[in-house]
Amino acid sequence: MNLLISAGPTREYFDSVRFISNASSGKMGYAIAGAAARRGHRVTLVSGPATIHAPKGVKVVRVVSAAEMARACKQAFKTADVAVMTAAVSDYRPATRADRKTPKLKQAMRVRLEPTEDIAAALGSRKGNRLLVGFAMEDHEGYAKARRKYEKKNCDLIVLNSPENLGADHARVELYTTRQGWSRPIQGTKAQVARQLVLAIERLATRPADQ
Repeated sequence: MNLLISAGPTREYFDSVRFISNASSGKMGYAIAGAAARRGHRVTLVSGPATIHAPKGVKVVRVVSAAEMARACKQAFKTADVAVMTAAVSDYRPATRADRKTPKLKQAMRVRLEPTEDIAAALGSRKGNRLLVGFAMEDHEGYAKARRKYEKKNCDLIVLNSPENLGADHARVELYTTRQGWSRPIQGTKAQVARQLVLAIERLATRPADQ
């Protein structure tokens, strides 16, 4: 299979040096990319800023902003069979960006934000027979919110994640599909969890269309 995997954070700059971002390290996405490559799949990894070495046999496309990630994912999705959206894409970006560093003032500064594109939903709206795997990072009402994202983004599988997994070497996740409901928790090192996720994707990809 051809897999598109997104990973890491994005950075949304409001001047030449300052930006809005999050604590994502990209470890989960990189681990899934490596596990998929070792299983013989062709992998394109669209990565936000991360300090992790690229897995062997994986094509890496490096981006910074949510807009750049959206363009790269849409391009890679053209030849993909499966898209796995692990990236922690910024939900908002500054409406304007200063060309120079904004000087520090002795008064409050306001930054007007605007929403970024929902990349997973954009892919879900055009996926056809391809598979879309979403990730839901939730710190409360996780099951309900993950299911809403599953339906809204037109996912085939969604992974419920938690903030405790950010930057960690271990993870605990749960998977949801309409057909099978919620899985038992999958936990271990991110490499171990990644292998289980790839196996779940393979099973989903080989499932008869009427199931």
